[in-house]
Amino acid sequence: MSDSTPTAGPAALLGTDSLLHGYCDDARWGLAVVRATVLEAAHPQIGAALIDNSTFVAHPWRRLRNTLLSTRRILSGDSRIRDREVARLNRLHARMSGTDDQGRPYDAMDPAARAWVVASLFESTVTMVRLSGESLDGPGLRRLYAEFRAFLELLEGDAGRLPATLQEFWPYYDDVIARELENTEAMRIILFRLFSHLPPPPLLRGRPAVWAMGRAVAGPVAGAIIVASLPEEFRRRAGLGDVPGAQALNRGVHVGSGVATRLLPRSWTRTDTVMSILDPAGGDSPEVLRALRRRTRRAAALWRLLTPDPAEATGGAAVSADRFFAEVLDQTGNGHLDWPDLAAMAREIAGRLDLDEDDEHRLYDAYAAWWRELQAALDTDGDGRISREEYAAAAPSLAGPALIKVAEVLFDVADADGDQTISAGEHRALFRTAFARDLDGGDQGGSYSRSEFIREFVAFMSGQRSSVAYTSLLTQA
Repeated sequence: MSDSTPTAGPAALLGTDSLLHGYCDDARWGLAVVRATVLEAAHPQIGAALIDNSTFVAHPWRRLRNTLLSTRRILSGDSRIRDREVARLNRLHARMSGTDDQGRPYDAMDPAARAWVVASLFESTVTMVRLSGESLDGPGLRRLYAEFRAFLELLEGDAGRLPATLQEFWPYYDDVIARELENTEAMRIILFRLFSHLPPPPLLRGRPAVWAMGRAVAGPVAGAIIVASLPEEFRRRAGLGDVPGAQALNRGVHVGSGVATRLLPRSWTRTDTVMSILDPAGGDSPEVLRALRRRTRRAAALWRLLTPDPAEATGGAAVSADRFFAEVLDQTGNGHLDWPDLAAMAREIAGRLDLDEDDEHRLYDAYAAWWRELQAALDTDGDGRISREEYAAAAPSLAGPALIKVAEVLFDVADADGDQTISAGEHRALFRTAFARDLDGGDQGGSYSRSEFIREFVAFMSGQRSSVAYTSLLTQA
């Protein structure tokens, strides 16, 4: 029997033939994921963990892409890929603990909280299907629930925190809604700030003014649609009143997406296709999308030629301290720099490169050492975090020995074959781009040496020089 073939336990219910894999591969599932995220954020423990550690405010597109990628790894059917991703997720969550603003402890490894994440995603998936006008019969519904319980068992080693049967699930779900969910800060940010301030996806960043105009209308509408889809009891208790017409619009969006799924070619409605349209650097895609992106890039280049952006005229020059702080350093979007921001950088890199435990620890340790160095140099008031003002007053301190160590470790983990150069394939794994969008000033011959790589990384991370590639790695929303 092949190592990549699941034969027993929870893995036997998952894989590429599962209902869950089919939904994950359907672009509409994004609606369910967003709705579930709101319900997760309303859980006090999860909401506090999101506020303190997550990049969903500053980098929502990146968060969505990484969530889908992680889920697909677990559902791949290959036991090696699945087990590696489960271990990575558990290491990631084990690093997230603390107290909320009311002094209550939270822990991302809390079994009840993790069960609620899976429960809310299951219920949101069922809601998406039903609002779309599709049927999910008794056997299919029970099978889907069993798959979600199997998913939790892979993460926890035990699915006991979710009821054993579908019949028992609904009272459990209603009880959590009634007794545990709150109108948390994280939930309010998603509903009333995130949609209204949603940054443009990578494909649409050429003209932010155009995106801002569309977002001004679509943002509040999107928030109203999500609110309308939430359980009525929770909406009432949390003071989330319905916007007139939101219920009809919510149903229309779901029915419309369901009709489109049935009428359009399957390749058009896959998650990969939609993410490829939004994120041109996201990987391989059908030729029709590659042609569309080529035309889009030409049009964007012509538009920039006719209406140049002063910020683009600086080329590889240093960006302003305020802009660099907001776009690069403040990964969590809370207005200051602290350890969760640097941990988010390490997390993004580790996830992209699918690092093993040893390399992941090396990377986190290097970032932790850099954080200690930054605190000593920039945290002048001793409050455990660095404000924009503190950063601006001593920005050159970022380029110290600890940052060079981060660059060295990053080079080592990116250099998969250990030949002391970054090849085209290794470059794509890290930056999701080929050498057509190289590190500024790098060798165009097809590889980067250790010294070139470290020099460019340190220059970028200290705010001394802009870089297209590092921007795509750490500032992509």
